[in-house]
Amino acid sequence: MTLDGLLFQALNGLAQASTLFMVAAGLSLVFGVTRIVNLAHGSFMMLGLYAAWSFATAIGGVLGFWGGLVASALAIALLGAVIEILVLRRLYRAPELFQLLSTFAVLLVLNDAALAIWGPEDLLGPRAPGLTGAVTILGRRFPSYDLFLIAVGPVVLLGLHLLVTKSRFGRLIRAATEDREMVAALGVNQALLFTAVFALAAGLAGFAGAVQLPRQPATLTLDLDVIADAFVVTVVGGMGSLPGAFLAAILIAEIKALCIGIGRIELFGMAVNVSKFTLVAEFVVMAVVLVIRPYGLLGAPPAPVRAPGEPEAPLRPASLPLRAAALVVVAALAMLPVAAADAPYALVLGTDILIAVLFAASLHFIMGPAGLHSFGHAAYFGLGAYASAIAVTKLGLGMGPAMFLAPVAGGLGAVLFGWFCVRLSGVYLAMLTLAFAQIVWSILYQWEDVTGGSNGLFGVWPAAPFDSRAGTYLLALAVTVGGLLCLRAVVFSPFGYAMRAGRDSPLRAEAIGIDVVRIHWFAFILAGAAAGLAGALFAFAKGSVSPEIASIAKSVDGLAMVLLGGIQSLAGPIVGATAFTWLADTVSRLTDYWRAALGGILLVIVLFLPGGIMGGMAALSRFKPRRAR
Repeated sequence: MTLDGLLFQALNGLAQASTLFMVAAGLSLVFGVTRIVNLAHGSFMMLGLYAAWSFATAIGGVLGFWGGLVASALAIALLGAVIEILVLRRLYRAPELFQLLSTFAVLLVLNDAALAIWGPEDLLGPRAPGLTGAVTILGRRFPSYDLFLIAVGPVVLLGLHLLVTKSRFGRLIRAATEDREMVAALGVNQALLFTAVFALAAGLAGFAGAVQLPRQPATLTLDLDVIADAFVVTVVGGMGSLPGAFLAAILIAEIKALCIGIGRIELFGMAVNVSKFTLVAEFVVMAVVLVIRPYGLLGAPPAPVRAPGEPEAPLRPASLPLRAAALVVVAALAMLPVAAADAPYALVLGTDILIAVLFAASLHFIMGPAGLHSFGHAAYFGLGAYASAIAVTKLGLGMGPAMFLAPVAGGLGAVLFGWFCVRLSGVYLAMLTLAFAQIVWSILYQWEDVTGGSNGLFGVWPAAPFDSRAGTYLLALAVTVGGLLCLRAVVFSPFGYAMRAGRDSPLRAEAIGIDVVRIHWFAFILAGAAAGLAGALFAFAKGSVSPEIASIAKSVDGLAMVLLGGIQSLAGPIVGATAFTWLADTVSRLTDYWRAALGGILLVIVLFLPGGIMGGMAALSRFKPRRAR
């Protein structure tokens, strides 16, 4: 690759950086003012691209294209305002993680709304009128429209800078970012401020999608694809920092562009395809930055919260009646193969639910008692599944040794990743776990000789007596119940009390001699091992593994299960995983728009049961109607 070629690729990177910045800028504004990690932000970009395609094809010509860019941004801004008023405004006093679940539900609804309006096919828009040609730069033809995109990013940054620094609205944004409780105390209409900021952020994302019309097709997978990159840019730059987001967008886009430009090279006598690094480049950059600078390149430590949430009630061992009820439930589940002899699919669904329960319980172990938020727990699930699959298909080992290797692989992954993660907190911790999970996914996706690449591994079947639906179900039941009992025993051990002390008051815990970082690290390892065991069950239940089991979508599913059941209850992940898996299976068989139906159900639960299903049941049990006088 020549120097001219690298510089040419750098120009391509700048065009992509503008789009990344506009999406990340909106995400950063929303988080800075409302403290919400908006998973639906990528949906606004996706809808902006679809809307621009509709304007360009329906009206056509200069007005349809250029007018459509502006109209799309305004339409998505209005949609963002409506969503903030109808959904998020009701949840500002709810725990932050339940706000996260609500945005995930909105993402599901918007994705199926796009499917209903525009259909499942990718839609490619027309070329930009007036910018259809190319200019010669460094002896190569460079699209004129990409030069326009390169200019858009700095213009948007300048506009946002003037808005934030020179207007009253901007002063309110900066004040809310520093101390939103004080802003409310001074009489500022917080509801109106939050709506305006959310609409501005949605409009930026919609415009970012619209300007991509000549460069990429509108597709239903764009929402999740872009939200990961936007989160990375926001966190690398520093949450709430617009200049940081711009710098991070350029850094990440340039690294990816240069990897494509370098292509295949010889390194220590081996051919290395550097272009494959683009799948994980941004996550490697984020991991390195967060390890060195925990608050991003230009970020600052988050402002203290003056009004913390209500204190959690202490966890208590189950009473004798509850233990008896649990035994009855386990006995009933053990009888399912007999009761469902004429309904074999019930055993398949039951196995899926049991695997989901163990996976959700392992995530809850670090999110609830330890207070560590993870967006990348699927990494350990995937490591366990692949360890078992490789042991069977590549090493020729039996089912027993393969099952043993799964928690070892998950635990070792947590040893490495957890050592870095437990030194961070809040959204930075969550995003570092996401970075490590994406690195694992990239390895599984590209190491074809070992993992089978995108096709995965096949032929991972259980041995006798577990080689039937009933046998696999009973194995899953035994392993899941055993795993739950072990996790519960740890929670009520001295280690578990130290873990919760580090969650509730790290300074006091350190003062009495508890090494909080080490305790949380060990908790990460135990959770990783349990998730790895769930991954082994998945591999033998399905007979195959693929990289999707370590993807962002799998991690988000785990989060939804934990939050749906209730993070403050040990039974929460059991109930949440059961409800989520059953709902996803049932709704998907009833309608093609199962995501919207599932998202709607999740929204209803979040709005009316902000503590999750178990939290709602606990509140209902404490409710005492007033007696008439």
